[in-house]
Amino acid sequence: MFKDNLVQMRKMKQMTQEDVAEKVGVTRQAVAKWEAGETIPDLEKCRCLAELFGVSLDDLANFEPKDNLGLSVPPKGKHLFGVVTVGDKGQIVIPAKARKTFGIAAGDQLVVLGDEAQGMAIIKAENFLSIAEAVKKLQQATPEV
Repeated sequence: MFKDNLVQMRKMKQMTQEDVAEKVGVTRQAVAKWEAGETIPDLEKCRCLAELFGVSLDDLANFEPKDNLGLSVPPKGKHLFGVVTVGDKGQIVIPAKARKTFGIAAGDQLVVLGDEAQGMAIIKAENFLSIAEAVKKLQQATPEV
């Protein structure tokens, strides 16, 4: 996975092996060996690579495209948790990794937002209410022009 992710990210950024080597402080041959799977960089070099490509260290090492969608390693803080199927009554199961990442537990209330042009979003009700309250206060504090 690491070697495939490295090649894909380098090509997406339109960088040569030499470009990556220069940024990370190694030789072009070292990058070539990483991409061939002959060697793996040390943790510090992996951290530099993740930073260079704007991805998490975990995704750099472990990301695998889900369900043959052919997607590349997501930017740091962005996630693709997989594809879910909508049940007869409109229910979906939020993937376990998504629930863990966002601290969603049984009994939590979620707000479903929609934009007909862009799709749907789900946010924890407590977070949504905090945002809505902040917007309301900002509107009250701002005089109309």
